[in-house]
Parts: sequence; C-alpha cells; structure tokens
Amino acid sequence: MAVTEIWLVRHGESTANVAAARAHAAGADVIEVDHRDADVPLSPLGEEQSRALGAELAERGVDDVPVVLWVSPYRRAQQTIGIALEAGGLTEPPRRVDERLRDRELGVLDRLTRTGSANLHPDEEQRRQWLGKYYHRPAGGESWVDVMLRLRTLFADVDRIQGADRLVIAAHDAVVMLAMAVCLDLDEPELMAFAEDHTVANASLTRLRRDTLGGPWTLEEFSGTGHLDEDPDAAVTEHEGRKDDARV
Repeated sequence: MAVTEIWLVRHGESTANVAAARAHAAGADVIEVDHRDADVPLSPLGEEQSRALGAELAERGVDDVPVVLWVSPYRRAQQTIGIALEAGGLTEPPRRVDERLRDRELGVLDRLTRTGSANLHPDEEQRRQWLGKYYHRPAGGESWVDVMLRLRTLFADVDRIQGADRLVIAAHDAVVMLAMAVCLDLDEPELMAFAEDHTVANASLTRLRRDTLGGPWTLEEFSGTGHLDEDPDAAVTEHEGRKDDARV
C-alpha cells in the first residue's frame, strides 16, 4: 500500500485576510492585525467555509480508503481541518503537524500592502520587480523557490508513508500552489503561466493523483469550490497571498 492521492486544502478565510482586504481598499501601507502570523484565527466566514468543506469531504468519501493527515502548525489551518472533520462527521485520521507546511515568510514586507512595500521599502520593491515572484526573497523572508525547497523535503517523506492510500494536507495558498508545482515538476515559466490564471481560494480543494509508488503525479482538480457555491452561509474568497495578496 502506498499513497497515490494527495488532497490539498487551503484554510478558510482568516481575520488577517479580512484586514488585508480592508487595508487595500483604504490604500493603507500597513495591514492592522491582532496576532502574529502563526496565531491568526479564522473569520466567522472562514468557519462557515470550513463546515461546507467538511460536508464536501464526507460526500466525496475522503475516508473510503486509508487516510493520513498532515497539517500546517498555523492556527487557521488547524482550525479549518478540525471544523471540517467535525462538520462532516469524519473520524480524524493519523495527524502529523509539520512546520514545513507553514505559510511563506515575508520578512520585512510582512503586514505591508503593495503600496506599503513601495512606500516603506522602495529598494526591496525594485528588487521584487527585477527578480520576479519566483526568485525574489524579501529580507528576512522566503522566495517561492525557498518554499519549494522545503516542500521537496516534505514530499520525500510521502513515499515512506505506510498503511495509507490518501494524504490530506491542510495548509496555505502558497503551499498549495507550490506543492502542485513540485509534484508536477513545473519550471518557472510553466508555474508563472499557471499562476497568472489560477489562484487558491479559501477552503478550496486541490487533488493530485498517481498510479503507482514513484510514478508521475497528475493534477485532477485545482482549487475546487463547488461546495462553497452550494452553501448559503459560505462564499468563495480567494485573498491571494494571505494578508499580502499582491506580493506572494
């Protein structure tokens, strides 16, 4: 038995997502948040999105085969999968909290809007423009390729999982996008072209599949949100780049 499916879940809308949207609308430099990134909780809408996700996971038979669960250590990701499992009446599978699934770190640009980045760190913004999203590493933070490197070490562990056919990962938009890139072996032009037309919605589901251990992965579904469209208490929110939506 080996893992032949990976289901990637992005956390529901967070309070920082809401604060970021508010800051962008106001043209503010700084996103006002009440928690450090690891402790940011879900918004009320994010909790409803997580319940809708749980119903969807149950309907799709997420536990029809042996499952393991890997989760980001960040609060919003853990809340999302916890609420989803409870709402779907699902038994929690064996859980592993792995810091390699944390959100992308932004260093000096954390909590800044694009306007704030340009106003407060113009040299850093010029570097971002020159290097591009893929390679730009803000001071004290991570580039996309940095996140991909830690995800490559994570996915090396997938083939060592025993007793499960399906891996469910609950994490963040950058992690979902870059996990897909690692599994599909996308290079910079391929990933940038995909990211240009695709974003990872809150409480969305992305699925990858392979036929055999060591075989190539294929993308079965990206950022599925039908469960949110069908729930009157939920709504689709993308909030690209968590609380820095213009920069990740």
